[in-house]
Amino acid sequence: MKALSIAVAAFSTFNTTRPRLFTFPNPSTSSSLLLPSFKLKRSSIFSVQQTPPALGFYAGVTTMVEGSAFQPLSVQVKDHIDLSPKEEQIFNRLLQVVEHYNMGTQLRVAGGWVRDKLLGKECYDIDIALDNMYGREFCEKVNEYLSASGEETQGVGVIQCNPDQSKHLETARMRLFDVWIDFVNLRAEDYSENSRIPTMKFGTAKQDADRRDLTINSLFYNINTRSVEDLTERGIADLKSGEIVTPLPPKQTFLDDPLRVLRAIRFGARFGFILDEELKKAAADEDVRVAIADKISRERIGHEIDLMMSGDQPVKAMTYIADLKLFSAVFSLPSDFEPSIPDGCDRLCLSCLGSAWELLNLIGRSSFSDDQRRLCLYAALFLPFRETIYRDNKAKKIPVVNYIFRNSLKLKASDAEIVMSLHTVTKKFVTLISLLVSKDDIQVLEVDWKRDTIEVPIASKLRILTGLLLREIKEFWRVALLLSMLLHPVDVESSTSFSNENFELDKSSGLFKTIENAVRTLGLEKVWEMKPLVNGKEIMNILEIKSGGPVVREWQQKLLEWQLAHPSGSAEECIDWMKQAQSKRARTE
Repeated sequence: MKALSIAVAAFSTFNTTRPRLFTFPNPSTSSSLLLPSFKLKRSSIFSVQQTPPALGFYAGVTTMVEGSAFQPLSVQVKDHIDLSPKEEQIFNRLLQVVEHYNMGTQLRVAGGWVRDKLLGKECYDIDIALDNMYGREFCEKVNEYLSASGEETQGVGVIQCNPDQSKHLETARMRLFDVWIDFVNLRAEDYSENSRIPTMKFGTAKQDADRRDLTINSLFYNINTRSVEDLTERGIADLKSGEIVTPLPPKQTFLDDPLRVLRAIRFGARFGFILDEELKKAAADEDVRVAIADKISRERIGHEIDLMMSGDQPVKAMTYIADLKLFSAVFSLPSDFEPSIPDGCDRLCLSCLGSAWELLNLIGRSSFSDDQRRLCLYAALFLPFRETIYRDNKAKKIPVVNYIFRNSLKLKASDAEIVMSLHTVTKKFVTLISLLVSKDDIQVLEVDWKRDTIEVPIASKLRILTGLLLREIKEFWRVALLLSMLLHPVDVESSTSFSNENFELDKSSGLFKTIENAVRTLGLEKVWEMKPLVNGKEIMNILEIKSGGPVVREWQQKLLEWQLAHPSGSAEECIDWMKQAQSKRARTE
């Protein structure tokens, strides 16, 4: 009997059937999570295993289907805001400026600071909304007051309008008591039909609150009156009930600025809040999906997705995206690619992500850097696309993952390169797993990605192959190892019980640690830092040639393999071996 699993083979060998639903309890949501299963065909791309590579559905995969919902929450919300001594200093200074110049300005802290303070969280992102002047003007008045008081003035930075970055108005920034403060005027917005860039004008506090993305982000703290203002009349209620709601009707809100769909998803995932039913209907609306593609820059989509993937609830965020049928709109693909992608690929991607997330947490997130965790999750999410390619203008085959990173999300080219390398190395790692954990004498060692190595004993050949693999991916080798656990079959008794899913996860975690220790025992943990014992110039002298080229590169590879096979070898021994090998080669030619 095989464990519940899902093969992530090339899509050309992947068939789906009508989903069968499995229910797993999830303590964090107190709801049942429904997971689809798939009918599998054996893949030919993994040559070492006789059974198809498998991805276990671990307990933390939070795949939902249409109609399911998280249970409503009861969130502890404070009835007032407690200011820190630093915040008291800042706000008192701002009031002194207003009173000194008789400006009559109402000072309001807007958005996230108010929300987080009511939730009992510290927040250092203070945005001040002004009701009767621009931010730059107010900062100039602050500096005028500081100068008159004999205090040092502060530099004022101006963040220009940048609609692609959701900066529709100029923002002024200055430092007070070692804290950066943003200043902007209250505003009202008027959107044109085909643009997410609004016409801006001064507005009332009520208009400013209504034009914001979510009710929980529309709260103000009035510094003048020292009180919280809930001008949408439901911001605090939604915060207490843990709901994500738009101040105005959601469809019009999203059509005005489709970026708000992704922000709603991000905040819902971040706080574990549920999405309002009307909001979900609007977000899944075809007009809104078209608006996401037409009105939002790909850079801004990528920025929001990156925040989700870097946060504490990436699986929940991607689940919302899949449930709202936004996966293809967000992770757009080129017009032509091969092989074809079957229905349900978004669920498969989500399952890979969920399994990687659970395994990452069990192994210990803190043992990976922030960038390693982030790119590990991207690599898992796009694992089902690893064999899918498209052709560029020169008919060159390019992995479709490259397109997603560089065109759909406009993320760094280096991110795309690392994820593609992880996919390549992960597949190779799978071929070595059974060999690295074997306690028996290895008799045959053949892998399809490196058949020709120098002649050495089998045990030394294993060190060569492992070393070459780690040098290929460098400090991301543990990420590749983790991902390989998703492709490597785990033998557990067949059952749909929650306990067996945990057992499968524990076995994968144990296997990861066993191989990690094996790599360290082989002395390969930082093998990419190994310096060559013989350099290119010395190789040319031994070969008695005057210029480099393919022959030198070939010998550099052979000498690298010799070093890996002889970790205690000296440069002299390495050169002696090369001379002997060269002499033997010359006799046989």
